[in-house]
Amino acid sequence: MFGLKKQNAMPEADESVEETQARLNGAKSAPTPRRKDQVAARQRPLIASDRTQAKANDRQRRAEQQDRIRRGMATGEEQFLLPRDRGPQRRFARNFADARTCIAEFFFPIIILFFIVSIGLSPLLGYQGQLATTFSMYGVLLLVAIDMFFTWRALKKRLLTKFDSVERGVLWYGTFRTLQLRFMRQPKPQVKRGTKLE
Repeated sequence: MFGLKKQNAMPEADESVEETQARLNGAKSAPTPRRKDQVAARQRPLIASDRTQAKANDRQRRAEQQDRIRRGMATGEEQFLLPRDRGPQRRFARNFADARTCIAEFFFPIIILFFIVSIGLSPLLGYQGQLATTFSMYGVLLLVAIDMFFTWRALKKRLLTKFDSVERGVLWYGTFRTLQLRFMRQPKPQVKRGTKLE
């Protein structure tokens, strides 16, 4: 009696999932392979015999993984983002900054242009020209500060409306994103300029 149970139980242990499913459905296309044949088919050597090919495969696998992480970061997929970029409030702050056209975005190109003009063309400008360039640079700086202040206030108002609270650091995060040129921002902008956020 016990021998009969054991004999009936052995084939079930040797069957794969597909074959078990086929048997339950009343169909079997081929005899069940033996356990040792299945184990042998799944075995892989710990150290590959061809070390050069193994290194090439490992290099390709790492490159594909890094490319997937890079694409995930660029598109804003939560699992690939850095800790500073994660969370619904930070996502909203990014979209808020990307939907706006701010003077702050063009601050660094304008400052670089002022430096080139004031240093490279200083003999041609003279004292009055250099003074005018310096005051103009400070004027741009003041405009950027005012623009960032209004961006800060608008972002805070929208965050309080949408989330009822503001997480620490989110206002700085969203406001300073407007200082970066659009094509240099990471994660990449997911909304177009002028988009109305909900």
